[in-house]
Amino acid sequence: MCNFTMTGLFDTNNPQQPPNLDPDAIELVQRSQQHASFAGQESDPETLRAAGGTPPPEGIDPASIALVEDVPPDGGYGWVIVGAVFLINVNTWGINSAWGVFMEQYIRENTFPEASHFEYALIGGLSVSLALILGPVISAMQRIFGSRYTMILGSFMIFAGLFSASAASRVWHLFMSVGLCMGFGFGLLYIPAMGLLPPWFSRHRSLALGLATAGADGGIAWNLITGKLLAVSGLKWTWRILALVSIAFNIICAFLCRERPISSSTGSSKRRSFNIRDFGRTQVLLILLWGFITEFGYVSLWYSLPSYATSIGLTPSQGSVVNAMLSLGVGVGRPLVGALSDRFGRINLALFCCSSCAILCLTLWIFARSYAGLIIFAIAAGAGGGCFWSTVNPILAETVSLAESSAIFGTICFALVIPTTFGEAIALQLVKGGDGLNKFIPSQIFVGCTFLGGTALLMLLRSWQICEIERKGEGMGSGQIREGRKRSGEESRTEENLEEGVLVSGRSAGVAVLGELRSSAAGMWSPRKLFVARRV
Repeated sequence: MCNFTMTGLFDTNNPQQPPNLDPDAIELVQRSQQHASFAGQESDPETLRAAGGTPPPEGIDPASIALVEDVPPDGGYGWVIVGAVFLINVNTWGINSAWGVFMEQYIRENTFPEASHFEYALIGGLSVSLALILGPVISAMQRIFGSRYTMILGSFMIFAGLFSASAASRVWHLFMSVGLCMGFGFGLLYIPAMGLLPPWFSRHRSLALGLATAGADGGIAWNLITGKLLAVSGLKWTWRILALVSIAFNIICAFLCRERPISSSTGSSKRRSFNIRDFGRTQVLLILLWGFITEFGYVSLWYSLPSYATSIGLTPSQGSVVNAMLSLGVGVGRPLVGALSDRFGRINLALFCCSSCAILCLTLWIFARSYAGLIIFAIAAGAGGGCFWSTVNPILAETVSLAESSAIFGTICFALVIPTTFGEAIALQLVKGGDGLNKFIPSQIFVGCTFLGGTALLMLLRSWQICEIERKGEGMGSGQIREGRKRSGEESRTEENLEEGVLVSGRSAGVAVLGELRSSAAGMWSPRKLFVARRV
């Protein structure tokens, strides 16, 4: 075997280049970045033809172009990271869901007489909200310290929050331990972990994210375990056991997780932090609004379904089973949605799931009057309603870039603080004051309309992506690829500005945002773009 690498073989400045290399191959490699960039996929002939490009000529080894293009390995060690992120979700959001069991114990035994039900509910919501609102801060820490050390810090903060909760003697101690300390730890662990997966996968990217996010459904197991521990070991030792289990798993998973560097040939390999102009990029704004609107409905669905079950004559135990079936639908649906979206297109599957959930809420849920009917609805709505968290990272990797997707994901998490914090309150308010089954009609319509709004935003996002693919294909033929990237926002910030931290005034930032929206939205409203059959 030859000792020289394929990258060096195709380097025209390499003095060790073999003399019998076909000059056409060199020219092809110099153009290979353009062949793959406008499609957002691997540089295989079928993808290039679908995107309007020219495939590599016969006789050129695609593996050599893959090396130059830094195509993800689509597996390998990435599957180890999938397993690690799955366990991280189990031991963060899964443990967080067990707060309901602790809350019931505190209320039943009147552990803190001065505490109200609202305060207990606020503690659980605070841990989720804090993890999301600190998204930009966590992205900056990740850029400075690296993903692994950020995740290790998060593991220790979760341990500290759980362990210190065992010593709480006032309700504000729980606010500090469970709400603040654990919430910050969740964010430090979860946000970097979710950003590690996209660079390892291409064709199986959505499947990998679906499997990893399915770990959040571990709350079913943790609820059962917590209830048993409370009966056997008592309140204090239950907190301590959870703390020891969580840090054992989270530390191991943090060391198993590994960043895959992104080659500079496909964009900047340097991680960047929060930038206010991200909100003005058309694709980011559409994704953010999709998550913002549907999260209101998703959270309302979780808290309305058990109450609706009892209102139609079911027992509280049956209502708990219905809610468990909703969790089961989420756990089974996320990997399934991921696998199908890899085949039929990430935006296409998200659009299908969102529209299906809207139809289910406005039809099946309203007319469900039996235990079996409600279970069927819960499983189906769980599979489709949670599609945002299983598809958002793959969609970001396609519509922006792998180097930017992690930081922008943190930006989107920051914006989702409002629906995750107030979704439960809205759900409770909507069912207040009515009589019988009719009191749930406003809540059911509200949930259905949020998913309808998400469907409309996904249609616009799909149209935008099709316009980008077609425009970049045209620009490649006319030598306008650089202008295409500038308009799509991939080169809207230079490396010099990022490194120097250049800050623009509010007025100039607003002008830039409006200009970006006007230029990127051109052609999005065409009916042909909205309804054309295409894999995106």
